[in-house]
Amino acid sequence: MLTDTVDEHLLRSSPRLRVVANMAVGYDNIDVDACTAHGVMVCNTPGVSEEAVADLAFGLLLACARRIPEADRVLRAGGWKAWSPGFMVGVDVHAKTLGIMGFGRIGLAVARRAQGFDMNVLYWDKVRRHEAERRVGAKHVSLDELCRTSDFVMVVLPLNAHTRGLIGRREIAMMKRTCVLLNVGRGAVVNRHALYEALLTKKLRAAGLDVYDSEPVDISEPLTGLDNTVLLPHIGSATLESRRKMAEKAVANLLAAVTGSIPDDLVNKEVVSHVARHTDVILPSLVDEPTRDLERRVR
Repeated sequence: MLTDTVDEHLLRSSPRLRVVANMAVGYDNIDVDACTAHGVMVCNTPGVSEEAVADLAFGLLLACARRIPEADRVLRAGGWKAWSPGFMVGVDVHAKTLGIMGFGRIGLAVARRAQGFDMNVLYWDKVRRHEAERRVGAKHVSLDELCRTSDFVMVVLPLNAHTRGLIGRREIAMMKRTCVLLNVGRGAVVNRHALYEALLTKKLRAAGLDVYDSEPVDISEPLTGLDNTVLLPHIGSATLESRRKMAEKAVANLLAAVTGSIPDDLVNKEVVSHVARHTDVILPSLVDEPTRDLERRVR
């Protein structure tokens, strides 16, 4: 799971461990290099949750733009006294500019949803994706241009050495004061201190987050005290359909690994050659009758 850390300490204390089947697309909770060195396969579950995450991402965008959670709280607290022109006023979504940071499967799925709102879609990614651009009418721009010109900035980036802290004070300062920042990628991509300061001083209109640099979020987290935030408990893929598919993938990867096959979703492919060079690490030797019986029942 995403909150379980697999590092050198765990690997040293678990010499019989041969596979880690992460039930998630991201695997920044796992030290992949250390796993490879120990002959441990690392698997994830790509390709089954991007539509659910994109739905949630666009829901966050709408919730922030139209202040939906805030309006719900006002009504429940008895704050709705009468209709007035300035009561709970938000901003339009249609025809605005959406800047997407990260244009993989989820970013592309978000862009498809933006088409239905006649949004102008910009994206930044380390790799230019020409075919995806043509499919959704998106434009590839620099990170600085995306920050400066977007009305909504959607972060859909994985966490790695290049993306950690990528969005900091400099990048946030470039954004419009009316901009809404959304993050459904990984929390540590955005500097939360810089984000908090910008929201507190109204240098950003609002933020919608489903991910954080430390999860679960402590109730004392300063962001929880701001009205111009929509904060969700990392539920991007939390639909019955997606979670079932993720679980099935994780089990299939696990069974493949312990029965001597190469899992379809193997992250550290180089581990195969490592295992072959170390005769004391032979995956088929792990297979016992209970495991074979489990495989038969699952299939």
